[in-house]
Parts: sequence; structure tokens; C-alpha cells
Amino acid sequence: MDAAQEDSHKNSISGLTRLYGPTVQARDVHGGIHVHAVRDGAAPPPPRQLLPVSAHFTDRCDDLAALGELLTRAGRNTSSRALIVVSGPAGIGKTTLVCRWLRSLSSDFPDGQFYADLRGHSAGGPAGPGEVLDQFLRALGAGALPVDVAEKASLWRSWTADARIAVMLDNAFTAAQVRPLLCAGSSSVTVVTSRRKLTGLRMDGASFRQLGALGTAAGVELFSRAIGEDRVATEPHAARQVVTLCAGVPLAVCLASARLASRPKQPVKTLADALTRNTERLAALEVEGEATVSKALDASYAVLSEGAALLYRRLGLLPVRTFDSRTAAASCGEPLGWAEARLDELVEANLVEDVGPNACRFHDLVQIHAHGRASAEETASAREEALRRVCDWYLETATEAEKRLTPAQFTLERTLVHPAGLPVPFTDDPGALAWLDSQRMNLMALVRAAFQCEWNAMTWQLVDAMWPVFLRLRYYNLWLEAHQVGLEAAQRERNAEAERQMLNSGAIGLSAAGRIDDAAEWYSQSLRAARDAGDVRDEGQALLGIGTCHREAGRMAEARLYLNQAIAVWENCGYPRGAALARIVLGEIALAETNPSRAIEHFNRAHAGLLAVNDPHDAARALAFLGRARVRAGEHTAGAAAMQEALAVFSSSGAAHWQARTLEMLGDSAWERGDTGPAADFRAQAIVLFQITSPTDARRLRDLLAQT
Repeated sequence: MDAAQEDSHKNSISGLTRLYGPTVQARDVHGGIHVHAVRDGAAPPPPRQLLPVSAHFTDRCDDLAALGELLTRAGRNTSSRALIVVSGPAGIGKTTLVCRWLRSLSSDFPDGQFYADLRGHSAGGPAGPGEVLDQFLRALGAGALPVDVAEKASLWRSWTADARIAVMLDNAFTAAQVRPLLCAGSSSVTVVTSRRKLTGLRMDGASFRQLGALGTAAGVELFSRAIGEDRVATEPHAARQVVTLCAGVPLAVCLASARLASRPKQPVKTLADALTRNTERLAALEVEGEATVSKALDASYAVLSEGAALLYRRLGLLPVRTFDSRTAAASCGEPLGWAEARLDELVEANLVEDVGPNACRFHDLVQIHAHGRASAEETASAREEALRRVCDWYLETATEAEKRLTPAQFTLERTLVHPAGLPVPFTDDPGALAWLDSQRMNLMALVRAAFQCEWNAMTWQLVDAMWPVFLRLRYYNLWLEAHQVGLEAAQRERNAEAERQMLNSGAIGLSAAGRIDDAAEWYSQSLRAARDAGDVRDEGQALLGIGTCHREAGRMAEARLYLNQAIAVWENCGYPRGAALARIVLGEIALAETNPSRAIEHFNRAHAGLLAVNDPHDAARALAFLGRARVRAGEHTAGAAAMQEALAVFSSSGAAHWQARTLEMLGDSAWERGDTGPAADFRAQAIVLFQITSPTDARRLRDLLAQT
């Protein structure tokens, strides 16, 4: 090959090249490589997570210019990232200002704009850094994520090292809450908003901007945008008085103007007189601006229709972060159309923020006010009923998603006190998974609330219904927390069947997260419980789990002991599928111990048994291992054909993880035979798929490719 031909075959990735999705760079890659990128091969869109900005945004020219100057100043130091803290009282407009500013800079940060509410003053407590890192990394296209927060932070820094992104961390409470979320790139900017000054971030290179109240002229302009310039021109003194009484706090001005806008014939002076009266109910809070906002909230609440006031109170009771019309309907036990109309009224009154498709939320001060009104005006039984109705609706809906996504999964009983009967918000499997994913934090909040209320059955039933989101999307922190809470609830209720379900499902999560010894302990508890209950099938499941844990820990003798016990138990009770699954693990042990003939025996029996019970997925797993064992026994052609046959099954079903496993086995087999080109092809394809399903395996294979 001459020099020109050699240059034409180079594969060079360098400089400012942007790569999207899992990417493999190798020296010699030949043949027809089929790279399956996520989302039908399209580059994942850069995240655009900033909240929408109200059309009533007014003034703040000096603040916008100051933020621009801080960014320019930070940009002069090319070795460090830009970090800006915007602080100010509650309701002063920090979130709106920063969202407006960063949106105007979207072309400067083409790789994404990220947003997270750190909930620094939320009744439910601040957001943990692990939760936010999960959100950010998944938006970038990362697959299964590590459990450890430090590992997540390291991965976040790696992904953002060369990226040009803007990150908004809203409503922070402490500097320590912010630090793990800082990106690494010197071409990026992170903006933090907080009621506190967060001077501790100065050591991280932060610049600071304190946000003050609107001036009278700007406040009047904001006020007039809602009620119209004519009404302000007619009563200019009263308009200035309203702005003064609102202390120039934009949230208070918006609430006041929304109330007046709904009453076109009411004089502005009437509103000013109402705000003058001491009707505040949040004065005990010691954050500047909150008492002012409370006056406006009381005034806005006083003129709501009866139905909207009821919905306002009921939503204020809920632990969820966002809500939609279905949640609203469930909380009041009303039809969907009724809830949509009442929710629109709350949005119009600026009591509820519309933050995206099918998602609304309270400002934290408004949520406190709504909760206070509910506590004052609703009976304890009515408050409890509202929460229970929402729990019931979430349980109904999550169970419908579970039935779609994991139909073979054994489902525990469901106990509904107030069936909502509302239409589910999805019509297909992708929609069901997307709903579970978008609602996972609300579901977890309801799990915690149900547990606190000692609704034990509701607690573990919600956890059980969340199984598909744990299994498919691998939110390890939530998986483990949910099952710990669910297990305690099942034990508290003395429901042995639910207890075993929580132990087994939780143990799978522990094992997947790499906590093998903890998983073995949970399986051991399940084994004792199954034997106490005389549940032979569950006994076999626990034995299989313990055996698998021992194999993963390298304790092969102990693994064989438990796996053979599982086979004996299941064969005695007439459950051949379980026995076949245990034989797959025994075959893997034999392969690891370089005993291919013994492995072939196990895999053959497992494959035949799984075909007999019509389990094509697990039969294909057995077939892939059988092919690998045959290659190790010297039957390369027959073994490769078996692996290709299994690969076709996995490709057809979309089982990405097992496609990757099989491709890796094909690559190993080709390498052992000396076919280095096909080996590199297979391994490259496996890396692409592992990047989505198992980043640890992807790194392991990349290291292997680099060594060869």
C-alpha cells in the first residue's frame, strides 16, 4: 500500500471533532460493522432543560449586563471554569433572570443547557447530588450509572471536560450541595441561585451577583403588563402603591396583578387597600420578602372559585415535585375535565407555574401557603383522603405500566381505597416506560409518604409497581432505597409473601449495583422466609440468587452447592424453567474453570428445558453460552453458528445487553482462532452496546482492544 492509499484508510478523531453516542476508535477495524446508535441512529439532541421565561419579564437590564461582565471576566482565565452565584430574597426573580440570560446565550453553549432544582428550601428537604448527577448524565446519553456519588461526579467531569455547556443549579442551600455538580470544562458556565450568598463557593472561583427588588418604574411596568396600561394610567398612584406594598418583589407583583386582571372592573385602589390590611399568614418565616409575598397570596387565594381553592389546598398537601391534571383530579376525586379547568385557573392566578408539557409546580413559598390553607381549612380525615387518593392513582397507573412492560413478572396484590378510574397517560410500551421514568421521583416521594402514614400495603405495592423502571433504567439509589422501605413496610404488616418479593427484587438491585455480599444476605433472608412459609418455588429462587452471588464473587464451590440445591427443589416441585436457569449458571462456572465438556452438558440441558417451556429469551442465553463452550472444545464452526443464532434472537427482541455479551463471546472466539480482524469487529460492536447497558464492561473491552 503506497502513502496515498495509507492516508485514505486512516481513521482519525482529533481536535474539535464532536462525537455523539457510544463511539469506538480502533487502529485496525475491518469488515461490515453494524453500529447501533441510540434513538434510531440520530445524534442525541443537546439537552435544553431551562425553564420557560414569562412573557411579562421586565427590566433587569443592569443585572443582565452584570452577569455578562462576570462571564467575560471568567472567560479571560482559560484554565478555570466559569461559576456565578446569583443570590437574593425569596420571590425576587432569581430563577427567571438566570433562565432569561442563559437562554440568550444558547449559541455560546451548543452542547447543552442543563437545569436542576436543588430544592434548598423545600419542605421535603434539599436534593442530593447523586440524584442530580443521575439526571444530568442520563441527559447526556450515559447508560447504567454507578451507585457511588463520587464515581458519578467523576463521570460527570469526564463527560463535560471538553464540552461547551451551561448549567443552572437553582435554589441551592449550601456550597457543599453544589460542589459535586460542577462541570469540568473551561468553556462552560455554571450559574447557582440561592437565597443565601454561598460565599463558601469563593474558594471554587465563584463570582457573585446580589439581586435586589424592582424599582418603582419597573414594578409598575410589570404590573401593567398583566392588567393593561389603560388601567394603570387611570389610577397611577394606586398602581405605585400596589408595587410599593409588594416591596418590588416580582412574585408578589405578579400575584397581585393576576388577581386584578381577573376582575377588569375592579379599581386598582381596591387591591391596594386589600394589601394594606394585615392579612399575612407567613410572617413567622424569617426570610426577607416572604411576608410580602404572603399578603399577595392571601389576597389571590381569597378570590379563587370554590373549586380552584379546593384544588389549591389539596395540591399543597402533596409531597410530589410536579403535578398534572390527572394528579389534580385524583387529589379531589373529580373528573379530568373539572381538574383541567381548575388547574388553568390556578395558572392564570400565578399560583401555579407551568414548567413544561403536562407538568406544573408550586414556587416553594406558594406550596407552604397552600399547605397552610389546607391545614387551617381541611379536616385531618380530608387531608389524609387527598393524599391516599393520589397514592391510589399512582399505584393504578404504575401497575398498568408494569403489566405492559414486564408481563411475565409475578405481580403482588393491589389494594385500592379510592380507585380513580382516570385514563392512563400512555398507549404503548415506550410511553409507559417514559411515564415511569418521568414520575420516578414523585413515586418515591409517595413511597416515603405512605410509609410515614403507616400505609404498609400501599408502600410495598408502589415499590413492586416500580419494578420496570428499576430493571430497565437502573436507578440504583432509588432501587435500593425503595426496596429497603418496602421491605420494612412488608415486615411491619407481617405480609410474608410481600416480604419475600421485596427481598428478591431488592437483592437483584444489590447484585446489579455490585454489592454482592449484601445481595447474598438479602437472598439468605428470603430463603429463610420461604422455608418458613413452605413456599418451595420462592425457596428455589433464593437458592439460585445465593448461588449466582457466590459465582460472581469467585466462590465456585459454594456456588455449585446452592445451584444444585435450587435444581433439586425445583425439579421436586415441577418447575423446570427454574432448574434450567440454574443450569445456565452451572455452565458458566464450568466454562470459567476450563471444563468445556461439562459446560456443554449443562447448556444443552438448559437450552432444551427452556425451549420446552417456551422461554425464547433465556433459551437464547443458553444457546449463546453453548456456542462459546463448543468453541472452547474445538468445535469452532458449530459453536460460532450457535452464537450467531442466539445473536439473531437478541437482535430481534432488542435485548441490547445480551447482544453485547454474545458479540463479546464471538470476538473472543475469533481472537483465539487467530482471526484478529473479525475479533476487533465483534468487540467494537459489543463496546457500543455495553456503553448503553454496562459502562464498566465497555471500559473493560476498550482496555482489551488497546492492549491488542
